[in-house]
Amino acid sequence: MSNIVRIDTISQVHEALGLEKPRHPLVSVIPIDERIAAFDYGDVTYVLGFYQVSLKSGICAEMTYGRNTYDFEEGTMVFTKPGQALSFKVAEQMPSKGGWTLMFHPDLIRRSELGKNIEQYSFFSYETHEALHLSDDEKASITELVRKIESEYNQNIDRHTQKLIISNIELLLDYCTRYYDRQFYVRTNLNQDIVTRFENLLREYFDSEQTLESGLPSVKYCGEKLNMSPPYLSDLLKKETGRTAQQHIQDTIIDRAKTQLLASNEQISQIAYGLGFEYPQHFSKLFKTHTGMSPAEYRKVH
Repeated sequence: MSNIVRIDTISQVHEALGLEKPRHPLVSVIPIDERIAAFDYGDVTYVLGFYQVSLKSGICAEMTYGRNTYDFEEGTMVFTKPGQALSFKVAEQMPSKGGWTLMFHPDLIRRSELGKNIEQYSFFSYETHEALHLSDDEKASITELVRKIESEYNQNIDRHTQKLIISNIELLLDYCTRYYDRQFYVRTNLNQDIVTRFENLLREYFDSEQTLESGLPSVKYCGEKLNMSPPYLSDLLKKETGRTAQQHIQDTIIDRAKTQLLASNEQISQIAYGLGFEYPQHFSKLFKTHTGMSPAEYRKVH
């Protein structure tokens, strides 16, 4: 098992990579040149105390998703947030010029609107195989914003510096949200296949009475079965169906509950236990939230 190394500050990153001290203590852009790409990170797991947005440029690859193949020759972006465990290995293929990593500490944005809304950018919780793939034009737009951030902290820092840096970070993340939406859209056939697999997974879970042993299915469980992170699964489903993974799970529970309430004389508590609820009152609360009636009222009315 690899050792865990915690790196809490951007200054520690610069020191570890042999770079000069950062011009700003809470934000920095590091170019991914040949020296950085070949850096030996060792058999170590790193836990970082800041956000990272990385563009790997010049990596030509054919990537296969299910039965669908895509060529991504322009650029690949990966996002990480504080507290995530990361490991690195020496690149087999040196990137061309243009790759970079933007790092910013939570303290930079803590008092800003971005600090309040940063969790809305769910791609910070995606896995690396759910990376964002950019066209040349998209890569240029993103890199231009990064250069503005770099320019801000490289000049004399004044009372406007932090606001302008944060504004450009927020704009960069908003563009990435748009580009992820585009990525979901162009893979619509693959996404429909995943929606079908997800629905089949839920049906099989309830049909096999796995709820009696494991309780309610979680988004984490479904994501693991479908080989994707829970946030990515939820975002994909939301784009395709308008409903998140958790909402789909709840819809399935309510639909099955309705059937059992009307097709059997089972006690409501037994129906709740059979669906995976540890406490029947939690089932009743969820049912009333979705239908406007308690399970007993629903059974009586219908």
